Amino acid sequence: MTVLKIAFRNMLRNRRRSAMTALAVAVGTMTFLLFGAFVAFVFTSLETDAVRRGGHLTIFKSGYFLLGAGDPAGYGIAHYQDVAQLIRTDPEIAPRLNVISPTLTVAGIAGNFSGENEASKTFFGVGRVPADRATMRRWDEHGIGQRDATDELLSDTNPSLGYVGVGLGRVLRLCEPLKIADCPPERRSATLTSGLAPALADLPTMEPESAEPESPHIELLAATVGGAPNVVRLDLSGAERQAAKELDDNFVGMNLTLAQKLVFGRGEPKVTGIVLQLRRTEDLPAVRARLISLFAQHGLDLEVRDFTELNPFYAQVRRFFGAMFLFIALIMGVIALFTVVNTMTMTVMERTSEIGTSRALGVRRSGIRLQFMLEGLLLGATGATFGLAIAIVETLGINGAGLRWTPPGNATSTPFRLALLEHPTLFLAGWAAIVAVATLAALAPASRAARLQVVDALRHT
Repeated sequence: MTVLKIAFRNMLRNRRRSAMTALAVAVGTMTFLLFGAFVAFVFTSLETDAVRRGGHLTIFKSGYFLLGAGDPAGYGIAHYQDVAQLIRTDPEIAPRLNVISPTLTVAGIAGNFSGENEASKTFFGVGRVPADRATMRRWDEHGIGQRDATDELLSDTNPSLGYVGVGLGRVLRLCEPLKIADCPPERRSATLTSGLAPALADLPTMEPESAEPESPHIELLAATVGGAPNVVRLDLSGAERQAAKELDDNFVGMNLTLAQKLVFGRGEPKVTGIVLQLRRTEDLPAVRARLISLFAQHGLDLEVRDFTELNPFYAQVRRFFGAMFLFIALIMGVIALFTVVNTMTMTVMERTSEIGTSRALGVRRSGIRLQFMLEGLLLGATGATFGLAIAIVETLGINGAGLRWTPPGNATSTPFRLALLEHPTLFLAGWAAIVAVATLAALAPASRAARLQVVDALRHT
């Protein structure tokens, strides 16, 4: 305790220099913590968006992940209700499960042949259960902010209702009925539809009785499992912007029932995937292992993929921001290191005679070394604590400002927050790392002071 008091008093002997050193450490600590909080928020935002859209795990028929894009219907999961029930009633998975929902991927040609502005384009569609989709959109484990879960684009009571990407709506010249902005002047083009319109008109259309003729709609053409062409009508409830332009120009969202009618006709309905959304992401490895074991026990030819495999962009962004955070942390550590080394070196040079006196009075070299290292520790702790306090104040100010931003890979803005207070253990570890760097920075000057001989010190008196 006496050595600590002496170190504290020595730190106050040159208040200006100590204050500048502590300030430099504080700025480094603040930058480190705020950028770390931003990176943590980016990670949780990406995870939340990916899990809301596609769940934590997706079950496919074996081979679909690598080859299914060329023939989605050929990799359909038969008796998927039984598979879902098997998972839903498993005692290890059930307590961790939030939503289990079937999906069907479909591709074909979408056409708008109502009125004079006829147009058609290839599309990529996903059939989902509307109630499950709405529940998944409310998932918010990390407290990112409640996304609007009011989902009027799909309806459980009206299977013919669906939506398109904003880009596809423009291409199909549905700007006015879907209220899409930034649309070019409409013009008639015979190139796109001259050959396709008669063909679609001759095909039987499976229209549900609940279809409303006055609503905007498109025709969807796709090949069934048997290779025969099939057409259904999709009443449009609106347009929703997708994250990537390529997807936005091709996407169609529809009810699972309608997608099954389009692909399987009157045959046995199947799905291409079964999505599992868990209550907590940390349960993902255990649930995945249990699913693999469950499928092996029942002889099911199924495979399991997690959201990081299905969203390579997520892993790429994590690696990018992780490398950037490591680089920033390295820079802040070097700043703290050299600032404390410079201050402690000057302190040793100024107190050479004092060191000699202490050595003459019997203080051991280890005692001299400990005293200077404690001074470095106090400088680091003072600066790091001040930087942590500033970071907390700035975090509270930013989080309370109501700022919004569009995360990478997202199409809509979300609340912007810094995740400093949500990860106290992680960022207290960062504070401790800064203090440790400052303490280690004092090691070299402290060792130099300990090596001084009494006669060398007395020469400076």
